[in-house]
Amino acid sequence: MNPQAKLIFASSLLLGSTITISSNHWIMAWTGLEINTLAILPLISKSHHPRAIEAATKYFLVQAAASTLLLFSSMTNAWHTGQWDITQLTCPTSCVILTAAIAMKLGLAPFHFWFPEVLQGCSITTGLLLSTVMKFPPITLLYMTSQSLNPSMLTTMALLSAAMGGWMGLNQTQTRKILAFSSISHLGWMAVIIAYSPKLALLNFYLYVVMTAAVFLTLNTIKTLNLSTLMTTWAKTPALSAMLMLTLLSLAGLPPLTGFLPKWLIIQELVNQEMAPTATIIALLSLLSLFFYLRLAYCATITLPPHTTNHMKLWYTNKPTNISVAILITLSIILLPIAPMLRTIV
Repeated sequence: MNPQAKLIFASSLLLGSTITISSNHWIMAWTGLEINTLAILPLISKSHHPRAIEAATKYFLVQAAASTLLLFSSMTNAWHTGQWDITQLTCPTSCVILTAAIAMKLGLAPFHFWFPEVLQGCSITTGLLLSTVMKFPPITLLYMTSQSLNPSMLTTMALLSAAMGGWMGLNQTQTRKILAFSSISHLGWMAVIIAYSPKLALLNFYLYVVMTAAVFLTLNTIKTLNLSTLMTTWAKTPALSAMLMLTLLSLAGLPPLTGFLPKWLIIQELVNQEMAPTATIIALLSLLSLFFYLRLAYCATITLPPHTTNHMKLWYTNKPTNISVAILITLSIILLPIAPMLRTIV
C-alpha cells in the first residue's frame, strides 16, 4: 500500500478515536466511530485476497448495523428526555439498545460472530489494530454510560463471552483466531465489572492492550500464522519464543505475571459487591482460555514437530528484535508488584 495512503488512514483512525473519546454529544461520538470504520476498511482489504475482501465486507456490515443502533438509542433517549448528552442516558429502552450496539462494536457475545472471521481475513498488523485501537472508543462510551446500564444484562453477556471465548478457542489452529477468542473472553471480564467499578474495567482494558500488542508484534516478528509454523520458530528466535510463552501465560492470568492483576482485582470487587457466584463462574470459565494459551505456549517453546511439516522451513536469523516488542513483553510480565499502587487509584 502507498505510504501516503497509510498515513491518511492512520491519521483518520487517530482522528476518529479522538473525536469519540473527547465528545459529550451523541452525534459527535457517532461521527468519530464512523470515521474509524471507514479508515480501517482499506487496511483490512489491502491484500486483495478473497478472504480479506470478505472480512472487510463482514466488518462493514456489522459496524454499520451497530452504528445505526447507537444512533437509534441516542435519538430515543433524546425523544424521551430532551438530552443529547452522553452521560444523561436515562431511558431504559435506550440503555438496552446502546448495550447491544456497543457489544456489536466490541465483539462481545452474543454479537461476537464477526470478530474471529474478520481477524482471520486480515494481516497481523491490522489484526492488532482491530483488537486494541478499534476497541478503545466503544469502551470509552461504555465507561461514560456505565451508571445507566443494566448490570444484569451486562453480567449475562460477560459470562456468555467468557464461555464462548474459551470454548470456541479450544480447537483452533490459526493464531489470529485464537487471539480473537482470547479477546472475546477478556471483554467478558471487562463487561462484568464496568457497572460496579468503571475504572477497574479501564485498567483491565489497558493491561489487555499491552499484553495483546506484545503477542501480535511477536507473532509478526517471527512471521507465524498457525500452530504448525509456531512449532519451528524456537530454532529461529529461541529467546523471543521463551518470552512469547511468558506473555501468553500472562494473558491467561497466571500469577506472578501482569495478567493476574486485573483478574484478581475484578474477583475481589465482585465479592465485595456480594456477587461471589458470578466471580466463581467467570473464574472457572477462564480455565477454558487457559487451556488454549497453554497449548500455544507449549507449541512455541517445548515441542519439536515429529514429522516433516508442509510449510517452508525458517532459517535462523540474528536480526535484532524491535524495541517496542521488548518493552511490551517486559510490561506484560513484571507489572504485578505495582498492584498496591493501582489499588489506591481504582
